[in-house]
Amino acid sequence: MGELRAIWIKRMKRGPMDATNRAILHENQGIENNADQRGKRQVTIMEEEKWESLMTQLNGQLNPETRRANLMVKGIDLEKSRGKVLKIGENLIEIIGETKPCERMDEALPGLKDAMYPRWQGGAYGVILTDGEIEIGDPVSWKE
Repeated sequence: MGELRAIWIKRMKRGPMDATNRAILHENQGIENNADQRGKRQVTIMEEEKWESLMTQLNGQLNPETRRANLMVKGIDLEKSRGKVLKIGENLIEIIGETKPCERMDEALPGLKDAMYPRWQGGAYGVILTDGEIEIGDPVSWKE
């Protein structure tokens, strides 16, 4: 079983990422007050272990919020999870696909974009299936 380690809310597209201890999820819409609403990319998720590995590989020390994901999990492998349902606390998120790294990653640390491509190291994105609240420390697992 994994754990929810961080939550960030994006005020506007390309805008700053605000760290928070909890967030409200709205079914088929997104995270309350987050710029990305509706569509297939309502929430983005990254793995703490893969971020730390990337920083070691590239000799970097960037804060994980640089990745611009909404959620950071630990102990859950997101690779090839398309179609699976992630459970955070009592809330469900369907994984739609891999979050591809963009040029902003190389702006933060040269070589980061290419290093993120193998094994879904950029994370995953999905749609919210249930209304509810999540909080740092919530258990994270795959729905059976």
